[in-house]
Amino acid sequence: MADFPIREAMNTPTLGKRKNRADDEANGRLGGPIHQERHVKIICVGAGASGLLFAYKIQRHFENFDLTVYEKNSEVSGTWWENKYPGCACDVPSHNYTWSFEPKLDWSAVYASSGEIFNYFNSFAHKYKLHKYVKTSHQVVNSVWDDGDSRWHVTIKDLKSGQEVQNSCDILINASGILNNWRWPAIPGLFDYKGKLLHTANWDDSVDLSGKHVGLIGNGSSGIQVLPNIQPKVSHVTTFIREPTWVSPVQGLEQHVFSPQERRDFETKAGTLLEYRKSIETGLNGQFGLFLKNSTVNTATQEYMTEQMKQKINDDHLISKLIPDWSVGCRRLTPGVNYLESLTKPNVTVVYGEITKVTERGCLCDDGKEYPLDILICATGFDTTFKPRFPLIAGNGKNLQDEWAKEPKSYLGVAAAEFPNYLIFLGPNCPIGNGPVLSAIELQADYMCKLIDHWQTHNIKSFSPKKEAVEDFIRHKDEFMRRTVWSDPCRSWYKSGQIDAPITALWPGSTLHYIEALADIRMEDFNVDYAGNRFSYLGNGYSQTELDETCDWAYYIREEDDGEWLSRGRRRKDLTRSGTVKRTEAVNFTGAGTIESGAESKL
Repeated sequence: MADFPIREAMNTPTLGKRKNRADDEANGRLGGPIHQERHVKIICVGAGASGLLFAYKIQRHFENFDLTVYEKNSEVSGTWWENKYPGCACDVPSHNYTWSFEPKLDWSAVYASSGEIFNYFNSFAHKYKLHKYVKTSHQVVNSVWDDGDSRWHVTIKDLKSGQEVQNSCDILINASGILNNWRWPAIPGLFDYKGKLLHTANWDDSVDLSGKHVGLIGNGSSGIQVLPNIQPKVSHVTTFIREPTWVSPVQGLEQHVFSPQERRDFETKAGTLLEYRKSIETGLNGQFGLFLKNSTVNTATQEYMTEQMKQKINDDHLISKLIPDWSVGCRRLTPGVNYLESLTKPNVTVVYGEITKVTERGCLCDDGKEYPLDILICATGFDTTFKPRFPLIAGNGKNLQDEWAKEPKSYLGVAAAEFPNYLIFLGPNCPIGNGPVLSAIELQADYMCKLIDHWQTHNIKSFSPKKEAVEDFIRHKDEFMRRTVWSDPCRSWYKSGQIDAPITALWPGSTLHYIEALADIRMEDFNVDYAGNRFSYLGNGYSQTELDETCDWAYYIREEDDGEWLSRGRRRKDLTRSGTVKRTEAVNFTGAGTIESGAESKL
């Protein structure tokens, strides 16, 4: 190959951090080759699962970056470090509550404890040396966008010293999640109670429940996990339930402790664990029809769960109170391991109705009775309104906390109109309950990386979703949701804890649908401001390839056309290995969107 004096001819600075942002933007150009990667500074709020994954992705895929992750807790892993109440576990099968590329061989059971899950994410952080990006015991308390320098100016409180520090960034990532801001129930007199008051999300390990009369408020996921774990230890449990909910493991996904032989097979037999994980994921993805009204799978599941609940409760009075008249799936399903059986144990009393007041001694209910208690546990969940946990002020003075106070409206669950360079994990209307959630988080991380890459290589100052794009998405979402069981009259955090309200916590489709929807960036949906001429990214006329003297400068010359497929359909078939899986029956979607038959599954 001829030895061309490329670097001398280019007369450009070496790649690395830009010497002066203002000079670049004032000149309206980049001095280097096409797509020169500007230095990008990123702040991420939260080092839970999403924040750790984002740090991993940025570290793996980018070079010219600076990342700081602020975490309010003293440890990483977010929800799985915070929640330590008795029986705390995940309601997703453990081998599929991992990143797609990072399996864990030695889960103890199908539904793993919070301690095991914390160890998984903490080990992930250590394995990939992610702690170097994280500042623990640091809480973001304010963030303001400056149109002048196109940056977020962020105030952070050092929770150990109490001092506030300032930082700024090009891109702000909110990975604080939605199940991390726990709340007490709004019951009059709650703090007049003289006994020990506990919340599941702020558990006090020093409290001994043995021999105590314990009250338990709530029959959501946390309450359902707590009851069977404390019932054998206490003298008595009075559990307060104000409304019914569906409680039964989905058929084929019951709790199971893995035997030593099963765990050895996962570790030593090639392909065994991968096949198992794929079968579980296929089953989870195949359940979306459950959420569509009048679908065959919804009807069949409801019949199955009704029968299961009747058998496990085995009490006509409780059956009449605890089995809902709204559809399965309207609220988040929970496996409920041993919960229903615990309700009829001799030392358990079920009080169905409203608590009108908490007294010094216990709970006064709408049946007119006061129930004295030694310890009162509130399994009453979190603030799931999607509002940022800190003031987030755009250049126009709008605070996203106010904008989303009544109804949060996002762009595809990852961004907000009029809030530049701001991206969100698990934002409004992403697939939190539609199917496998960690798959959706991975997809969001990839989507963010693509946007950051576009910012970095196209001389962009700011990007934000167009307001009309967000409104169009919301209209589509609302129209779709009318066909789902989520719109049934149940009280759900999918609807901000209300019975009849817009569905703000779920995607209008399956998780696989979401993965395809966010596979590519639709820049036509964004307002984009450039640092000068929008074509300045073209640079000095040289390609990045010519800058690299070690690469093939004729890489496109080949003996056959083996390039990437140029149509979405062909790319999808290649990516998903279309034609390699045999189904027992075809999946048949009717005009109403119902599923007539399902895919084959080992579950």
